[in-house]
Amino acid sequence: MYRIVTVCTGNICRSPMAEYLVREAARDAGLDDVVVTSAGVSDEEQGNPIDPRARKVMERLGIDTSGHRARQVTREDLENNDLVLALDVPHYRALRTMAANDAQADKIHLMREYDPSAAGEALEGIGIYDPWYGDASDFDRTFGMIEDSVQGVIDDVARQPGSRREKP
Repeated sequence: MYRIVTVCTGNICRSPMAEYLVREAARDAGLDDVVVTSAGVSDEEQGNPIDPRARKVMERLGIDTSGHRARQVTREDLENNDLVLALDVPHYRALRTMAANDAQADKIHLMREYDPSAAGEALEGIGIYDPWYGDASDFDRTFGMIEDSVQGVIDDVARQPGSRREKP
């Protein structure tokens, strides 16, 4: 198994959208051993469902998010996942602080590191916009930023030693 966790602030907007998009893309790519979850650096939304505006974005793609419940990221997530995708720079920094060792810290990346249009940009410039304070158009903007990164994530996972694709 190859395990990925996506991480944002409260685990109700960005990270669940990323979770579902990466999961769908892995399945579509035939990567049968990829498990994707999500979490938040904060516990303030713990147990809450995905934000209704994010849910609507996912529903347009036919993705059912009704089972999602927000949870806080743990040190075990850093230990048990192969890739930890921070959605914004503050999440990246919080996760790096949580890392118990260099091996855990090396698993942590900003999701937009995998977006070809962000290549060469400084760390501060590649966070994914927080739509929470906005309206539906803000969620569409955030969705686009996540979507632009997903194929790069999948391509990287497919190159990992031991990565398996389903047999035709």
